[in-house]
Amino acid sequence: MAPLGDGVSPAAAAAPGLVVSFGEMLIDFVPNVAGVSLAESGGFVKAPGGAPANVACAVSKLGGSSAFVGKFGDDEFGHMLVEILKQNGVNAEGCLFDQDARTALAFVTLKSNGEREFMFYRNPSADMLLTEAELNLDLIRRARIFHYGSISLITEPCRSAHVAAMRAAKAGGILCSYDPNVRLPLWPSAQAARDGIMSIWKEADFIKVSDDEVAFLTQGDANDEKNVLSLWFEGLKLLVVTDGEKGCRYFTKDFKGSLPGYAVNTVDTTGAGDAFVGSLLVNVAKDDSIFYNEEKLREVLQFSNACGAICTTQKGAIPALPTTAAALELINKGSN
Repeated sequence: MAPLGDGVSPAAAAAPGLVVSFGEMLIDFVPNVAGVSLAESGGFVKAPGGAPANVACAVSKLGGSSAFVGKFGDDEFGHMLVEILKQNGVNAEGCLFDQDARTALAFVTLKSNGEREFMFYRNPSADMLLTEAELNLDLIRRARIFHYGSISLITEPCRSAHVAAMRAAKAGGILCSYDPNVRLPLWPSAQAARDGIMSIWKEADFIKVSDDEVAFLTQGDANDEKNVLSLWFEGLKLLVVTDGEKGCRYFTKDFKGSLPGYAVNTVDTTGAGDAFVGSLLVNVAKDDSIFYNEEKLREVLQFSNACGAICTTQKGAIPALPTTAAALELINKGSN
């Protein structure tokens, strides 16, 4: 099964600061009316989704260089998704098609406050079937940052492919970025999710978790700093906790602090964390001294907060990803 050779040009792919995202991309079906159950919904809006793919698109939309590594069904949805990556300026040479499995689908229930619940169709889906032998290691080794989640850890053979890709990145001195993106319905049990997510925890150079994920992983209060710091380990460069509309907290070896969020009219929180991560990765790829310079880090996280907030103002993840200009406009309004 050959990878696609028609992503972006080799020159662009080799650009300094390449961010390679690894994992799943799928179709989200979002109800066209918020606050109703899936059964009650009269219709759905079809939206591309999958956290690592959202991050790849966010990086590109903010002027960074990004690529995606993952597997799709050789079906209309799979080809549509790879086309969306390309339209969003993402290098697709790490994308593969599987002739025997479908592209994953998720039905997303939007509560009236814009929060979500998920129902997944992956039995198994193509993204779960990526093998170590199919990895485009040349692409991964060109990265400045290798970014991944935890859904790719749930089943074999994708888990082994994920671990092999991560080890290749680490061996090449590439920064590893981890956003666990807990999706409990996909794991056999809550404890299996905790164990799986923590199994690669100490491989990362920097980690972003939500307050809900801190509560889930530590089984304690996410507002209690002791619980957050139980996730810290020697060698980690940055731990960021996103607190929804309240903003974020950050922890490094030398300093810690928080930044307020931005008040916006929230419609759909899908992709907000991915917009936040993408904007952080763009800036780390440009200048990783932000791990050691609090003033620079605060400026970057303020920008990330604005990107996350803007992403909640319309339905779907990729269509709602902000531009640099939109984020700067929100910051200049000073409405945080």
